[in-house]
Amino acid sequence: MAKNKAGSGQVRIISGQWRSRKLPIHDLEGLRPTTDRVRETLFNWIAPDIAGANVLDCFAGSGALSFEALSRYANYAKIFELQSNAANQLTANLDTLNSTNADVIKGDALLLLQQTPEHKFDIVFIDPPFRKHLAQPCIDRLHEHNWLNNNALVYVETESELTHLNIPTHWQELKHKQAGQVCYRLFQVCDL
Repeated sequence: MAKNKAGSGQVRIISGQWRSRKLPIHDLEGLRPTTDRVRETLFNWIAPDIAGANVLDCFAGSGALSFEALSRYANYAKIFELQSNAANQLTANLDTLNSTNADVIKGDALLLLQQTPEHKFDIVFIDPPFRKHLAQPCIDRLHEHNWLNNNALVYVETESELTHLNIPTHWQELKHKQAGQVCYRLFQVCDL
């Protein structure tokens, strides 16, 4: 994350229609944008599935994952963000990009995921603030409240010391890597 004069940062879109665009982000406590290296690996993993996909970003923060998916022609992104300043910046960045196929929802992802979704999602990003014990309840609510299409891809990024997650039995782990303090996994939802 690059710092700018105002004490805020920037996130760079790696590829797609907005390649190399830099978007401002607020420097908020717990905000930890997925690094370019990890993001590049993730999007190499899911490249064949992005175009036309409906994407859900459960803990958007900087929006790096959502914006990267939209840049690569995802159909739609629903973006959850708890912090008002970050949610406002996400909305401003969508306006800057002239993106009309995304909605920023300000609120607690765990509460929002208890609702019945308007439609299901093909790709889901779970990248919560570290050490807040949010990944597992997020996984549970996605499963319990039927947010996922069959064959959906679910990306989970956690602190490396979190070694165990209770994954639904019909989620198959496709990929797993660690980079420093970050552990990231890709699952596919099979035969609901």
